[in-house]
Amino acid sequence: MKVEGRPTRTIWVERPPADGQRGAVGIIDQTRLPHAFATESLETPEDAARAIRDMLVRGAPLIGITAAYGIALALHDDPSDARLREAHDLLLATRPTAVNLRWALEAMMHRLRQLPEAEREAAAWIAAGELADEDAEICRTIGVNGLPLIRDIAARKAGPVNILTHCNAGWLATVDWGTATAPVYQAHDSGIEVHVWVDETRPRNQGAALTAWELANHGVPHHVIADNTGGHLMQNGLVDMVIVGTDRTTANGDVCNKIGTYLKALAAHDNGVPFYVALPSPTIDFSLGSGRDIPIEERSPEEVTHIWGRTAQGDVTQVQITPDASPAVNYAFDVTPARLVTALITERGVVAADPAALAAMFPERAAA
Repeated sequence: MKVEGRPTRTIWVERPPADGQRGAVGIIDQTRLPHAFATESLETPEDAARAIRDMLVRGAPLIGITAAYGIALALHDDPSDARLREAHDLLLATRPTAVNLRWALEAMMHRLRQLPEAEREAAAWIAAGELADEDAEICRTIGVNGLPLIRDIAARKAGPVNILTHCNAGWLATVDWGTATAPVYQAHDSGIEVHVWVDETRPRNQGAALTAWELANHGVPHHVIADNTGGHLMQNGLVDMVIVGTDRTTANGDVCNKIGTYLKALAAHDNGVPFYVALPSPTIDFSLGSGRDIPIEERSPEEVTHIWGRTAQGDVTQVQITPDASPAVNYAFDVTPARLVTALITERGVVAADPAALAAMFPERAAA
């Protein structure tokens, strides 16, 4: 997608390993957005782990790709089985909820363990690059498959198609295109008039800080709204559809996403607004029968008690918004039951959020 008119990905090979020199991976430091566009180099698996843990990169697909490159970075000095396992365990421990992390690490381990040690570093860089390209293509195809849903609404109404989204399931959460935003970008680029209601998404404000930033850079009309505004908009006919992403979807179609998604689904259901979830198939966890089995990450209370912003003088700073004596708790995700999901938008098509439909569309993953 575009940053100031330039095609940009969220992660790239900054310096391939050559002639004994350590390789490096470039990322966008998303903690600096929207007030500054900054990049950072990752040169070790510890760098990759820190980038995931501290949310310089975030979003289930991008977390997985960053971890894959983390494995490649680990093998420069020591390509042994022990180093592979050490890097795997380090990276796996960074974020417990997003299933793509485990999926990408297992894919890398499966490919590398069967190779001689001397071939592993080069093969790891190739494998991580292939996973990155695959993610970008999956997201592009999600957009292609979701586009008819937007086009159908556009054909039945005057004015823009109003789409509400929550958190950031845009290209910043993936390698390119995004998941929930991919159909939006496809619609916008094809000339369909769209408008996006962007939930601010407390406590980390990924909507206000990230989704709004990328939509503005791509020229998509949008407004940022407080998290609790969505129900009011739906009651008054100002939302035509909801599209969100997911960090993990279970075999029965339950969807785990950023905290607050469940409330949007309830409001959509009550007001007859279609509620779609856009997801790449690696996000489907067929090993779990329902959302009740998903570990819900609890993050630092400081994300609730403090907030980052830019002052009138242009300084970016953090301020406390709660009383000193008031504790906080920070559940990062919630689960939306499959019964509230109109359909899932995947790279293979639009599918009902139920076990039989998911297994039929992805039989190889369901069997595995």
